[in-house]
Amino acid sequence: MNQTQADTVTLVVRHQVHRRHEQHYETWLHRAIDTAGQSQGHLAVDVARESQANFVNFTCILRFDQLQHMQAWLHSDVRKQLVAEVQPLLSAGDNTEILLGKDFWFMPDNAQQPPALWKQAVISFLVILPLSLLIPQLWLPLFRLAPPLSSYLMSNVLITLSIVLLVVYVCMPMATRVFAAWLTPKDARP
Repeated sequence: MNQTQADTVTLVVRHQVHRRHEQHYETWLHRAIDTAGQSQGHLAVDVARESQANFVNFTCILRFDQLQHMQAWLHSDVRKQLVAEVQPLLSAGDNTEILLGKDFWFMPDNAQQPPALWKQAVISFLVILPLSLLIPQLWLPLFRLAPPLSSYLMSNVLITLSIVLLVVYVCMPMATRVFAAWLTPKDARP
């Protein structure tokens, strides 16, 4: 996909923070999000956090209207200053990844443009339906052994997390490869 064909550009920023720095990092993160929101072409930001034993992993997903605007933010002096300020709190550095197009899940390697939305919906349905039927059944033995995990909230969190991780890291990349010819519009094939 070339730069002019991407509808949006996604910047994924991953930070790992020790628990003792979590509150200080969150204060910094709010300021960084507000600053990024003022940059040209900024569309939205989402933040996900995952707790581990001694660390909290933060994943920030920033969307921009075009690659040039995202690169301007990524390489700006103000972002460099923000990263330098937070660097001592980070356990694994400032990790960034650029994803072109808003539909990067569905982009076969040889595609020049995203597939039709109805095709994306079909693939999503084909991936998520079997998982939503299978995963709860796989968790049942553990729920029986550990009743606290079978509470409404905890069981739904575990099941949903399992489905999301499988969809993002295993099933959707595999489905995109399997259905690449069908997902790629005929006029966009090389």
